[in-house]
Amino acid sequence: MQNIKSYVGEHKDRFINELMELLRIPSVSADSAFEKDVIRTAEAVKKSLEKAGCDKVELCETPGYPIVYGEKIIDPALPTVLVYGHYDVQPADPIELWDSPPFEPVVKKTAIHPEGAIFGRGSCDDKGQMYMHVKALEFMTETGQLPCNVKFMIEGEEEVGSKSLGWFVERNQEKLSNDVILISDTGMIANDVPSITTGLRGLSYVEVEVTGPNRDLHSGLYGGAVANPINILTKMIASLHDENNRITIPGFYDKVEELSTEERAEMAKAPFSLDAYKKSLDIKAVYGEEGYTTNERNSIRPTLDVNGIWGGYTGEGAKTVIASKAYAKISMRLVPNQDWEEITQLFKDHFEKIAPEAVTVKVTPHHGGQGYVTPIDNIGYQAASNAYKDTFGVAPIPQRGGGSIPIVALFEKELKSKTILMGFGLDSDAIHSPNEHFGVFNYLRGIETIPLFYKYFTALSK
Repeated sequence: MQNIKSYVGEHKDRFINELMELLRIPSVSADSAFEKDVIRTAEAVKKSLEKAGCDKVELCETPGYPIVYGEKIIDPALPTVLVYGHYDVQPADPIELWDSPPFEPVVKKTAIHPEGAIFGRGSCDDKGQMYMHVKALEFMTETGQLPCNVKFMIEGEEEVGSKSLGWFVERNQEKLSNDVILISDTGMIANDVPSITTGLRGLSYVEVEVTGPNRDLHSGLYGGAVANPINILTKMIASLHDENNRITIPGFYDKVEELSTEERAEMAKAPFSLDAYKKSLDIKAVYGEEGYTTNERNSIRPTLDVNGIWGGYTGEGAKTVIASKAYAKISMRLVPNQDWEEITQLFKDHFEKIAPEAVTVKVTPHHGGQGYVTPIDNIGYQAASNAYKDTFGVAPIPQRGGGSIPIVALFEKELKSKTILMGFGLDSDAIHSPNEHFGVFNYLRGIETIPLFYKYFTALSK
């Protein structure tokens, strides 16, 4: 791998231009108006894999958008790496908050990215990070340095819950058989502090509806005599946390993994400024479960948050009514060992139980997923750590993430293999937000690092 840096340097402009061409296609899976563009993006990814050296590439039909599958099998006796990524992107709204058009990518310098960053929807999540793997394959095939087999599974529905992915994986287990799964859809701490995500939280998402009287009532004629669903709902929600900000649902913590003092100490090595954190959010104090640091609260501890709440009159001016109904959307981020379906049922049972007789309650589960942990003694993690060490000059810090990627638990269940999360984005890259961007440094450094993972993983597999 002696010439990987020179290869990237020689083809830098082409690599950037190719990614920008991909970013110009508005592959918004959530909006049917972009259906043709999503398909066009799948076809573009297929062509890119063919050019990069895959011997077999196909668009695999699903109940939804196609999955791009590619492979290069050099020797069945060698290990196989399965690369997962997605070619769909989030909607760009609100468009007016973008400094440049979301689907007309540009490279601009920033304080964090003095070498420039590629601004455009999908630049970091996940077209840019997915395309690093395509260019890494190109390097390995062009220079004859691919040390093992590789397969690609690039989907087009990740931003809408990967609706067809489970269907596809269940029906193609032999096609997708592998020794390790490699994903770049996460981030790292900083450009001079590489990290590898070793854990993800699970998710349970529900909607609740509280109903009182059979119609909206005049608050003067009925106020004080009839239960107000909005008042009741807010009291019920408030009761879901105690004075130490622990969740009060019976059984909620029964399966929560308590990390050892040693593991918490390792996590604490990650650089973090509480003052900078508060300043970036314009808050005077942090808030959360007692006994844990900010970084622990948003990664290794479960949470319950109200994502939206509504009911009654919210228009201009005044309308004195007691609403017939009140609603809220609630998400619970879960840690490994907590089963999302079990937690959803615990929430439902508890929320219905604490409702006063004056109202009725309906709990509607929406979606969820399991948490995930990759042990740091796994050879996949060790290979990734060695690869980062070579390109960044320092060993990466293992870091648990606060977000959820439910497909990772699906892969382990169906394909019986571990997933390594080699992300190169930064928290400041504004994914899912206006002005999403991906540093040129990060993009190119990812292309340099990925081939080294293949090299080390193959060696450690012997």
